[in-house]
Amino acid sequence: MVYLLVNWLLSALSLMIVAHLVSGFQVASFGTALVAALVVGFFNATIGLILKIVTFPLTIVTLGLFLFVVNAIVLLLASKLVSGFVVNGFGAAFIGAIVLALVHLLMRAVIRA
Repeated sequence: MVYLLVNWLLSALSLMIVAHLVSGFQVASFGTALVAALVVGFFNATIGLILKIVTFPLTIVTLGLFLFVVNAIVLLLASKLVSGFVVNGFGAAFIGAIVLALVHLLMRAVIRA
């Protein structure tokens, strides 16, 4: 249970950091980031999983880089549902997905160390 809470907080904090680094990617407050992290996590577990299964051959051909496209789509969908979480276009979502993956990876590495 603690693992889920820490992961949720790290995801929300990662969204806040990405909002400061990527233009076209905005999060109104930390509360909004918490809600957005929940929605993104839910979409990744449902819609994202289906998209990853369907696009698996393309993911293999692109050596996994197509997963950033799937994650960008998930971010765009989440931004449509959560007020205060704005992603302006696919370009911002794509760059945001890459930066979000890197930031979240670094934060999890620091927590484990």
